[in-house]
Amino acid sequence: MLNPTKFYYERLGSLNKLLFKVNRQLKVSGILRLAVFVLTILGIYLLYDKSDYIILVILFSAILFLFLVSRHTDLNYQKNRLQALISINETELQVLGRKYYHLPEGNEFIDPGHFYSQDIDLFGKGSFYQYCNRTAITEGSKSLAALLTENNIENVIDKQEAIKELRSIAEWRQEFSAVAGLIKTEISSENLIGWLKTFQPFVPKLMKIFPNIFSVFSLAAIGLYYFNYLPGWGLLFWFFFGLGITGKYLRKVNILSQNTSNLQNSFRQYQKLILLLEDMNFQARVLEKEKNNILENGIRVSKVLKQFSGMLNAFEQRNNMLFGVLANGFLLWDLRYACNIEKWIGIHGKNVERWLNSIANFDAYNSLGNFAFNHPEYAFPEIIKNDLVLEAVNVSHPMLDPAEGVTNNFKICREEFFVITGANMAGKSTFLRTISLQIIMANIGLPVCASSVRYQPIKLITSMRTVDSLTAHESYFFSELKRLKFIIDSIRNDEYFIVLDEILKGTNSTDKAIGSRKFVEKLVGSDSTGLIATHDLSLCEVAKSLERVENYYFDAEIIEDELHFDYKFKKGICQNMNASFLLKKMNIVE
Repeated sequence: MLNPTKFYYERLGSLNKLLFKVNRQLKVSGILRLAVFVLTILGIYLLYDKSDYIILVILFSAILFLFLVSRHTDLNYQKNRLQALISINETELQVLGRKYYHLPEGNEFIDPGHFYSQDIDLFGKGSFYQYCNRTAITEGSKSLAALLTENNIENVIDKQEAIKELRSIAEWRQEFSAVAGLIKTEISSENLIGWLKTFQPFVPKLMKIFPNIFSVFSLAAIGLYYFNYLPGWGLLFWFFFGLGITGKYLRKVNILSQNTSNLQNSFRQYQKLILLLEDMNFQARVLEKEKNNILENGIRVSKVLKQFSGMLNAFEQRNNMLFGVLANGFLLWDLRYACNIEKWIGIHGKNVERWLNSIANFDAYNSLGNFAFNHPEYAFPEIIKNDLVLEAVNVSHPMLDPAEGVTNNFKICREEFFVITGANMAGKSTFLRTISLQIIMANIGLPVCASSVRYQPIKLITSMRTVDSLTAHESYFFSELKRLKFIIDSIRNDEYFIVLDEILKGTNSTDKAIGSRKFVEKLVGSDSTGLIATHDLSLCEVAKSLERVENYYFDAEIIEDELHFDYKFKKGICQNMNASFLLKKMNIVE
């Protein structure tokens, strides 16, 4: 398996060489364009008394100049693409060095009412989303957030195969991300899809063929005028007759032009992405299914989009005042292309949403494939079907520096509940988040931070970070009760892995002990599986009366007046608490 650090450094070396070459070609291209312009002026000056030759010089120069402009545009795109690829590899090297706080945090996806995202730092600064997200388009970011929060345990093996395949094609992933990152649209895909769905055609059916007939007559009129068979006023009448026809629909055509002016670049860029997908043969079922969503009755969607982009480009020529007037007077240009656009929307408009959704999903899965590539030492869970829910060897939190993180072994079966005690800062909450995040990563098909994992997919629900709400006039305690009620209601309808951290914190110790015990008994009685961390040692007594409850703890020791933690998950009940010691150590109390 490729070493990611070595891969990124080698890619940077080759990409920088290519960028140097393209920059040199751009300089030559600029000089050539200037030379053509100067030589054209010189030719006109030297042939000023030979009009026929001047026309040939101008025509030849115009064609050559347009070719050079097109080539310069292509070179500029290649330059931007290479710069995007270089930036991608530089970012990956930074992230491998644990420097990722400059990446998008995903705050827009934070939902305090979600099953688990608020509690396990899924979004926000320093979150798992910030660490793994490499989506290049807004819709891809939304798709990735949906994958992380959907709590879906179906087809986990298929998801794993998709991520493994994307992991193995790192250069293709980077190419897709670079091209997607160059998409600069002035209209969101959501607005684009909304416009296509609500579009109302206005061009009469007659205009499907009438502009062609009118154009033939226009060419005939121009020919007759050129050979002196038609007077000037006759040609002028025909010209204004054409303007009158198009002028009847001018207001609606102007509205269409305003709406489509921002679409051309969008479709041109999306066409490049779809071309990348069409040219790639995927083996994983998830990826193959997404690719099939951009197939259009045997026709390559990239060609369909290219056709539409060209159509929009031709339509936009109406904004060239001189060309627009002449083309509408003699060719009914507005109606010709408005009709073509309406026809395209009628045939393909309903499919655009499906195409863009597939692009967004590939963008999201690219991030997952990139995460797997960056962590070749992580293990893909072995999916099982028995009483075992989760068995992990050397499990740790992926956000912890591997050089400093302490690993643990963990095993839990269905309908088991672990009560975890421990001193402050001993690692209880981190361990809860480690197991919770591992479940989410496993459910979406990712490898997890462990040597080996056996796992039976299960949905997750947590209560670890309840907050009060001034706007909703809710106390902390009432907010926590609502969360616990949410858990109880959820487990009535489905099976969940439940993770709780110090429940009923908002009440007195005696009431808390009684309430916590009754709540744990209710969870165990519902045949649930899960973990609960607590400082209340009396809750450990539940294990004596309930066979499926076991006690575990994280320890702390005071050695030579210093607090030491080993962060190891052990069976039993913690006996060493450290609050009083810390208060004295920090000179808060005597």
